[in-house]
Amino acid sequence: MDLETFKTNHKTKYLADEYERLLGEESSVRSMIESDPSMAELGEGELVALRTQIDALEKQMTEIIEGDKEEEVKPKEIILEVRAGAGGEEAAIFAQDLAMMYEYFAEKKGWEFKKLDESPSEMGGYKEASFEIKSKDAYDLLRFETGVHRVQRIPATEKAGRIHTSTASVVVLPVFPVKTFEINPADLEMEFSRSGGAGGQNVNKVETAVRIIHKPTGLAVRCTSERSQVKNREKAMSMLMARLEDIDRVKKESDVSADRKGQIGTGDRSEKIRTYNVLQDRITDHRIKQSWSNIEKVFAGNLDAIVEACAAGTVGDAEEE
Repeated sequence: MDLETFKTNHKTKYLADEYERLLGEESSVRSMIESDPSMAELGEGELVALRTQIDALEKQMTEIIEGDKEEEVKPKEIILEVRAGAGGEEAAIFAQDLAMMYEYFAEKKGWEFKKLDESPSEMGGYKEASFEIKSKDAYDLLRFETGVHRVQRIPATEKAGRIHTSTASVVVLPVFPVKTFEINPADLEMEFSRSGGAGGQNVNKVETAVRIIHKPTGLAVRCTSERSQVKNREKAMSMLMARLEDIDRVKKESDVSADRKGQIGTGDRSEKIRTYNVLQDRITDHRIKQSWSNIEKVFAGNLDAIVEACAAGTVGDAEEE
C-alpha cells in the first residue's frame, strides 16, 4: 500500500495520519514483546486490536480512493437529442414537448441546460434538436429515456376531434471526461455557415455555425449555440465524440447482450419505451409495465417518479395498448 497516496488526498489525509500512528504503536508493541517475553500474552492481545483498526482504516481509505477514480470517469454532462418520428407536424410538436419537459426537469434539479442546435418545423415544433445538460447526476437519472416515445391525443389542429398517434425519439449520450475513442483529423470535414434565429446582428453577418462530418461513419453534427465559431466547433466535436463513443459502446454491449438481462430495455434506438395517453391521462412505460397519471404535471418537468422507477426497474417486454 502506498501511504503517500492517502496522505496527499485531502479526503484520506487524516485517516492516513491515524493509520501511521497505529503502525507505530504496533511496532512498539512488537519490540516490547521481543525485549520482555513475559509480556507476550498481553502484547498479542493488543496487537490483534491494533491490526483490526489498521485493516479497517486501510479498507476505508481504499474505498475513498476508488470512489474518487470512479467519479473522475463518470460523465458530468450529457447530450440530449430529440427527433420527430411518425405523425408529421404533430410529431414535431410532441418532440418539442419532450424537450421542454426535460428542460423543466433540469431547471427543477438546478442543472445547466443549453440548446446546441435545432431544426424547427413549420408550426414551431422540432424536426430535431440537440441540448447540453451539465450535471454529474444527469446521466444516471436520464439514461433510460433513450428510445421511442409515443403520444396519443387530439391535436389542436384536428377539427374532427380524431385521436392521433405520433412518435418522437430521444437519445441520451454521456460526455465522458476521459475519451475512449480516437478521431483521426483526416476523417473530419468541417462546414461553416451563418447561424439562424435570435442572436443579434453578429449571428447574421458572421459564419459562426459549425457542421462536422465524420467521413468513415457519415455522422454529421451541427452546433449554433455560441457566438464564436471556435466555441461552436468545440461543442460540435464534443457532440461527435459522444455519438462515436455511444456507437462503440452499443457495439460492445451487443456482444454480451446475453448478460444484460438485469438491465432495463435493450438500448435499441427504435425500441418503443413509453406512451403518453392524454385523453386517459396515463403515462405507461412499457419496459417496467408501470403507469402514472397527471400528464400535464409530468410535461411540466415532474419526472422524478418515472426516472427513478426506470432506474430501479427490470426488463419487461414492450406491451401494446
